[in-house]
Amino acid sequence: MDSGRAIRRAGADVVLPATATAVVLARHGETDDNAAMRFQGYRDPALNARGRDQAAALGEALALAAAVDAGDLVGGGAVRAGHHGIDGPVGPIREIWVSPYQRAQETAAIIAERLALPVRTDERIAESNVGDWAGLTYAEVQQADPAGFNAWVDGDPRHEFPGGESLLQVTERVQSALEDARACAPTVLLVCHGGVIRSALRAAGYPVREPGAAHNGEAIAL
Repeated sequence: MDSGRAIRRAGADVVLPATATAVVLARHGETDDNAAMRFQGYRDPALNARGRDQAAALGEALALAAAVDAGDLVGGGAVRAGHHGIDGPVGPIREIWVSPYQRAQETAAIIAERLALPVRTDERIAESNVGDWAGLTYAEVQQADPAGFNAWVDGDPRHEFPGGESLLQVTERVQSALEDARACAPTVLLVCHGGVIRSALRAAGYPVREPGAAHNGEAIAL
């Protein structure tokens, strides 16, 4: 299993309240497209072996978070789960929502088995529709469409993927899902995608640039 933190708190320099978070955003495990730095969008590859290991490790870390009093996780303290540390208070997960794409569904199924929770599919947390960029590598897009690539990297809400949706459209549907999640259970896990997580972080005021806001198999508590 990969080393490094399985769960981290957005804005590590922020002093955190001693309360459980409302939403945890988890990025699916690795696919071969991820390993090749290829835009996936609506492409629907399965997890690779490393991705399945990442999902299992994340499930273990989330199970540990549920078993530890949130007050023990405040501030800079971390609980170690093997090589996976947990920063910030993360309350017990009560519900799991997941993107319809296979890579997210597989990740959620592995986590759900560990947490003994049902899974609900929500189209609003599907990956960005990158249109004509789907299947191309970052390097190929950067060479063919440098202005569009740079707008994507900068998170310009006006950026529209050719043949796909705009970053503003992604943010609007993601925010709708987040609002419903916060009104639902004490802590909801959303198993989704890098583009979804970046949209959520930007909307929350964090300066995020593509593509490294969340690694495969990592979760961020908001």
